[in-house]
Amino acid sequence: MLHLRLITPAETTDEVVRLIEKTVGTTHLVLLPGAARDPAGDVVMCDVAREAADELLASLRGLGLDRTGSIAVETIDLSLSRRADKAEEEAPGEGADAVLWEGLTEATHEESTLSVTYVAFITLATMIAACGVVLDNAILIVGAMAVGPEFGPLAGICTALVRRHPRLALRSVTALLVGFAAAVAITVAFSLFMDAIGLFDRADLEGERPNTAFVYAPDAFSFIVAVLAGIAGTLSLTSAKSGALVGVAISVTTVPAAANAAVALAYGDTGQTAGSIQQLLLNLLGIVLAGTATLLAQKYFWSRRRQRTG
Repeated sequence: MLHLRLITPAETTDEVVRLIEKTVGTTHLVLLPGAARDPAGDVVMCDVAREAADELLASLRGLGLDRTGSIAVETIDLSLSRRADKAEEEAPGEGADAVLWEGLTEATHEESTLSVTYVAFITLATMIAACGVVLDNAILIVGAMAVGPEFGPLAGICTALVRRHPRLALRSVTALLVGFAAAVAITVAFSLFMDAIGLFDRADLEGERPNTAFVYAPDAFSFIVAVLAGIAGTLSLTSAKSGALVGVAISVTTVPAAANAAVALAYGDTGQTAGSIQQLLLNLLGIVLAGTATLLAQKYFWSRRRQRTG
């Protein structure tokens, strides 16, 4: 269940209340006349089943409530109510299958914002991965994958393509490109510094690396794994099962490939640099294609289900 807290101008309160009352899957409706001060108006609260929330939010935005008042949505972790159970039973479909498009757009917008924190995380992840490729240490590679924040902008691109949101697409692409460019540039300088103090050596990069050589040797499995990870990551976001994102992060070689490219670039190894960049681009492409296809499939099947249920 989700909890909605609305601030409505007095002249639209009755229309908002009627809309909530006729929406299947809503309950616990509360009206507080004149309770809001900024912006001034009435406060309306209700609980709604997740599978009915997207339609209700779209209708509320259609009334202009996001401009004249306020729409706040919170997830209810525990609700002990027979009315809530009945509302979820009456709502069409399953809550786990429902996509809250407004929430998805907002989440990906936040995660795909180019910020100092985002650049810091992707740079630190790339530097950790650089240590992993030089030491041929798979544990460091996995740790770097978990730290990397690049799935946020990738999810933003997928969402922008499906929802036709050019500003979100531009923001996501910018964060992705600038983030990786900054991470690679700083990791090149980091690699040169580590070489200068004797902790990195070109022989380690170009020697036998059974645990990490895959990061600069793209093959069919690289694309297949990226596609599967893109599907899993998108389902994790849309179903609010964020725990699966950790598994997605450590299944694709975006950050390690960028790190290997940076270290190879520092030593002038064009072969490994080219292979690493191919690996990176292949993974990014696979995730975007799979994520976009997953969202389109969810949108199609959910709309068909709603049509069947009337």
